Amino acid sequence: MQSERSVHQDRYKWIVLINTTVGILMVTINQSILLIALPDIFRGIELQPLAPGNTSYFLWIFMGFLLVTAVLVVSLGRVGDMYGRVRMYNLGFAIFTVFSILLSVTWMTGADAALWIIVMRLGQGVGGAMLFANSSAILTDAFPEHERGKAMGINGIALVTGSFLGLILGGVLAPIEWHLVFLVSVPFGVVGTLWAYLKLEDNGVRQASSIDWWGNATFAIGLIAVLVGIVYGLLPYGGHSMGWTSPFVLTMVFGGLAVLVAFVVIELRVDNPMFQLHLFRVRPYAAGVISSFFAAMGRGGLQFMLIIWLQGIWLPQHGYDFSRTPLWAGIAMIPLTVGFMISGPISGILADRLGARGIATTGLAGSALCYLLLETLPMDFQYVQFAAILLFFSIFAGMFMTPNQTAVMNSLPPNQRGAGAGMNATFMNSAQVLSIGVFFSIITLGLVSTLPGHLAQGLVAQGVPVDQAHKLANLPPIGTLFAAFLGFNPIQTEIPHHVLASLGPAHAQYLTGRSFFPKLISSSFQHGLQLAFDFAAGITVLAAIVSWSRGKKYIHAEHSLAEEAGIGMLEVGEIAAAEVGAGYIE
Repeated sequence: MQSERSVHQDRYKWIVLINTTVGILMVTINQSILLIALPDIFRGIELQPLAPGNTSYFLWIFMGFLLVTAVLVVSLGRVGDMYGRVRMYNLGFAIFTVFSILLSVTWMTGADAALWIIVMRLGQGVGGAMLFANSSAILTDAFPEHERGKAMGINGIALVTGSFLGLILGGVLAPIEWHLVFLVSVPFGVVGTLWAYLKLEDNGVRQASSIDWWGNATFAIGLIAVLVGIVYGLLPYGGHSMGWTSPFVLTMVFGGLAVLVAFVVIELRVDNPMFQLHLFRVRPYAAGVISSFFAAMGRGGLQFMLIIWLQGIWLPQHGYDFSRTPLWAGIAMIPLTVGFMISGPISGILADRLGARGIATTGLAGSALCYLLLETLPMDFQYVQFAAILLFFSIFAGMFMTPNQTAVMNSLPPNQRGAGAGMNATFMNSAQVLSIGVFFSIITLGLVSTLPGHLAQGLVAQGVPVDQAHKLANLPPIGTLFAAFLGFNPIQTEIPHHVLASLGPAHAQYLTGRSFFPKLISSSFQHGLQLAFDFAAGITVLAAIVSWSRGKKYIHAEHSLAEEAGIGMLEVGEIAAAEVGAGYIE
C-alpha cells in the first residue's frame, strides 16, 4: 500500500512533465511558426527583403531569440539553483507571454516595425531562457533516476511536435493575418503560467551563494560579441559578398573570444563562480555537452538549407507559385519530425536501462550517413527519396538527443542542475547560430563563383537590357538566398515594371514564372549545398566519437549515506503504520 507521500510524488511528477511539455511546446511553436510566416510578416510590414540593409532585419528577427537564450541560460540556471528553479521557470512563462502579446499588436510598418519585432523577440528570448534553463532541472528533480529517460523522451516529443505544428500553423494563419502567428502562443502562456504558479513545487536542492557579477558580465559580453560577429559576417561588406573581412566583424569575434578566455580565468579563481567548471571533469557530462555542441553544429543550419532548396528551387519547378511555397515547404518537411516522435521516447526508455553511450552514438553515426545521402540527391529529386532520408534522419536524431539529455542531467549533482542544464543549452544554441553562419557562408561562396555570370547571361538572352541584367546579377548572393527563403521571386521584385513590359508578354511571363530563377540558381546552389552536407557529416562523426568517450552509464549520487538511511527508516515507519491500520500523518 502506497503512502500518501509516495502517491503525491507520483502525481506531482506527471504534473511537472505536462507543464514543462506545454512550455517547450509554446516556445518551439513560436520559433518554427516564424520560420514559415516571415514572408507574410515582411509583406505585412511592407519591407522588401532585397532592399539594401533589410537583410540584417531578417537575420535579427529570426536569430535574435537564439542569441539571447544562448547568452542567458547559464546565468538564469545558476540563479534558479540559488533562489528556486520553479520561481524562475514561472517568471519565464509570464515574460514570454507578455512579449507574445506585444508582438501580436505590432501596428507600425517598414523599418520601425522590424525594429519593434526584433526588440520584442529579444524579450521573448529572456522568457525562453528562463524556461530552458530550469525546465530540465525541474523535470530531473521530480522523476526518479530510472524514469528520467522516459520523461525526457516525452518532453522531447513536445520539442518536435511544436516544430511541426508551428510550420503548419504559420502556413495557415500568416496568409489570413500575420499578427495571429504571435497571438497563437498567448493561450499556452496564460494557462501554463497560472498552472505552474499554482501546482509546481520548489523541491530542488538550493545552493546558497552570492552572484558572480564578474563572471556573468564577461560571459555575456564575450558570447554576445562572438554571436553578433557571426550574424554580421553574413552581410555584404565593401566589395565583398560577405562581411568576414570587416574590421567590426573581426573585432567582435576575436575580441569576444578573448573575453570568454577571461571568463574562464575568473571562474577558476572566484569563490562562488557562475558555473562550476569542475563539472567538465565528470566525463559523462563533458562528453554529453560537447557532443551535443558538435551535433547542433551539424544540424543547426540544415532546416534553413532544406527550406531554401524547397522554396527556391524544387517547389516552383513542380508548379507551386512563390507565394505558396512557404506552406508547402513546411508540409514537405513533416517527415523530419515524425521519426523523432517515434524514436525519442523509445530511446529514452532504453537509455534508462542500458545507458546512453551506444544508443546516442548510433544516432549520431546514422545522422552523418543521412547527410551524405542528402548530398546524392539531384536538385529535382523524387519526393519519396527525400522524405525517406528525412524520416531516417529524424529517427537517428531522436536516438541521440533524448538519451544524451538524460545522461547529462543524470551526471549533475542536485544543486548544480540548473547551471549544468543552462550550460548545455548555451552550447547547443550557440552552435545553432554558428552552424547557420557556416552553412550560409559555404552556400554563398558557391553562389558567388557562378551565379552572377549565369544570371546576367540568362537575363540578356531574354531581352533584358545589359545594365539592368548586370545590376540584378550583382545583388549580394546572401540577399538572393534570403529572398528564396522568404518565398519572393527576386526576378519579379527587382526588375522594374516598365522593363518587363518592354520585353513582351512571353518573355516577361517566363522571367517572372516558376522555372527561370530556380533553374539558374540550382547548379550554383547544389555545389555549395554538397560542401555544407560534407561539413555536417564530418562534424557529426566527430560528435559520435566524443559521445562514445562518455563511458558506461553514470548517475550522480543524489543522497549522502546519512540521508539514504533516514529515507529508509522513514519508509519502514510508513509500512509499519500501514500494517496496523494507523495510517501515516505527515
